[in-house]
Amino acid sequence: MKLSCCLYPGSFDPVTLGHMDIIRRAARIFDVVYVGVLCNPDKKGCFPIEKRVDMLKKACYDIPEVQVLSYNGLLARLTEEKEIPVVVRGVRGVSDLESESAMARINHHLNPNMDTFFLPASSGKEEISGSMVRQLAAFGADLSNFVPCEVLPDILAAFSKQ
Repeated sequence: MKLSCCLYPGSFDPVTLGHMDIIRRAARIFDVVYVGVLCNPDKKGCFPIEKRVDMLKKACYDIPEVQVLSYNGLLARLTEEKEIPVVVRGVRGVSDLESESAMARINHHLNPNMDTFFLPASSGKEEISGSMVRQLAAFGADLSNFVPCEVLPDILAAFSKQ
């Protein structure tokens, strides 16, 4: 039996194989997985939000449970508006768990009807991050082991213009 729905939020700048691992695992647990590209005022994005949404839709084309959306506001408000009871967060290690736990407590305070599920990164995916991918792309490294093949051309095109 699957649970109703969840939200997997992030900046997805760009979407990585680590993100896809969490999305696919969440899709085995939930009937609907909202993948939310949220605007983080603390991060300067490499890709515009519309492009990130487009890349996520390409990467998730074969996962029928996934619905990609964007949101410019508090995560707790989005879960309240859409009546999403669960937020899924991937954690790569202890430092991620500490910071994500703090955010989960704040979000639960803002929306008591929302809980957070933590999924540990699968083996081999712990080191993959959007910032690492951007740095590798800037130096022309092979990204095929770090990003979905569906978005590789988009990433290469963006970095070839720099």
